[in-house]
Amino acid sequence: MHQARYRRILRFAARAFAQIWWFELVLPRLGLGRVADRTRDARMLRLARRFRGLAVELGGLMIKVGQFMSSRLDVLPPEITAELAGLQDEVPAERFDDIRAAAEAELGMPLSHAFASFDPAPVAAASLGQAHRATLSPTDAADTGLDRVIVKVQRPGIDEIVAVDLAALRRVARWAQRVRAVSSRVDAPALVEEFAETCHEEIDYLHEAASAERFASDFADDARVSAPAVVWERSTRRVLTLEDVTAIKISDTVALRAAGIDPAEVAQVFAQVMLDQVFTHSFVHADPHPGNIFVTPSADGGWRLTFIDFGMMAEVPDTIRAGLRTLVIAVASRDSHGLIVAAQQIGVLLPSAQTAELERALTMLFARFGGMGFNELRDVDPREFQDFAREFGDTVRALPVQFPEKMLLLMRAVSLTSGMCSALDPTFNIWEPVEPYATKLLRDESGGMLRDLGAQSMTNMSTLWRLPARVDAALNRLDSGSLTFDISSLELRLDRIIRVAYRAVSAVLFGGMLIGGVLLLEPASGWGVGLMCASVVPLLHAVFGRR
Repeated sequence: MHQARYRRILRFAARAFAQIWWFELVLPRLGLGRVADRTRDARMLRLARRFRGLAVELGGLMIKVGQFMSSRLDVLPPEITAELAGLQDEVPAERFDDIRAAAEAELGMPLSHAFASFDPAPVAAASLGQAHRATLSPTDAADTGLDRVIVKVQRPGIDEIVAVDLAALRRVARWAQRVRAVSSRVDAPALVEEFAETCHEEIDYLHEAASAERFASDFADDARVSAPAVVWERSTRRVLTLEDVTAIKISDTVALRAAGIDPAEVAQVFAQVMLDQVFTHSFVHADPHPGNIFVTPSADGGWRLTFIDFGMMAEVPDTIRAGLRTLVIAVASRDSHGLIVAAQQIGVLLPSAQTAELERALTMLFARFGGMGFNELRDVDPREFQDFAREFGDTVRALPVQFPEKMLLLMRAVSLTSGMCSALDPTFNIWEPVEPYATKLLRDESGGMLRDLGAQSMTNMSTLWRLPARVDAALNRLDSGSLTFDISSLELRLDRIIRVAYRAVSAVLFGGMLIGGVLLLEPASGWGVGLMCASVVPLLHAVFGRR
């Protein structure tokens, strides 16, 4: 069964490559490039729809592949990403008997012993696992202080399916890397490995449990945020037991108003909390869709945001944090070169990227926002930013740019946050919560620049202090005749260049003698044959001469 799955993925990829090769490479060489251009959008849309159908039918990791591809605005055309953006991680539920067998094998005991009750009907069914409500046994309830829990159980055999799908994807990536038009813009094997790393983390429930506890620790002193407690005694790599924190879904504005909670206030707090994750804690919930966030009312009339599902987290490394700081400052000062530096710090640019072209493109894209500070930017019509995003996306896809997986997860989190806040409050402006962080970054950067300037000044003063003595010592050595220069490496390089030049002359001489001999074959065959035979000498020197 797994071999059939493997072959089906490869057949789909081979058909897609053949279609792209024919329309994008062959037809333009036959003078039919306009045909390829005219049909490109429709072809890309059909390809995306075929892949979506394949992903839904196969399930498993292929749905995750579609979701991953929908975020790759840097390497895929918008027709494909838009079609895949709606691919939901919802599949038919697994038979409860199979789920029970998998859970009991992991926990090492019958479910009736592990839990006081276990609901056979799943709360949610996803491609990698499904969740059920349960009640802890009296002993566990006394130890943990919890009663109602949610138990996530991996689908039986999902490890084998993930291994098969990743093997197929790695082979497809190797195919893609052999196409120069692809390899010059996209490091396909690296993309697959980034995706594989994310998937392995997502199917390791112990990793998710650790992420949940880390998230809770980050916001332990913040009354605005909470996360479910982990029941470690009933958690393994394939079974995860968490506190049941079900409350008002963040997108349910009717229920929020009924509870006396202003959705606009929820939007502001949600945006602030997400920005705190990025700029303060460097640990971001990368899948903040409505099903993963609840608004939990409290007895005193207040409320808090409760996050669940920590399988997809984005840890922001120092390099990306530094790049984001540079990016914010460059945007504020309309510095195109600063944007290039930020892209290099983040790791966006591939080695083949022509930074001069990218800098010119960024200059044109940001020209419309020139001279605007953050206070002015937040008053810009959101449609202006949508136009900018569309144009910038076209520029990115035309250049060898590839976002690191961590950066893409971060962008996904920001995108979902902006969409959710706009749904809660139609007048929401993303620049209002961003402005305090941008101001702090600029202030911190100013302080850092002063420290760097001071350190550089001390270094320069030290160098100037030592310079007279070093110049005097060099002059004394010159007067005494003991000053020498090591040019041995330069001599070796010159010798190598001379030998290459001799071999090039031999190659030209061979070509001339051969052509001359061919031309003399009819009027003076003897001379012609002799000249062709003599051309072997310079040929041998050109081919076998010492390098």
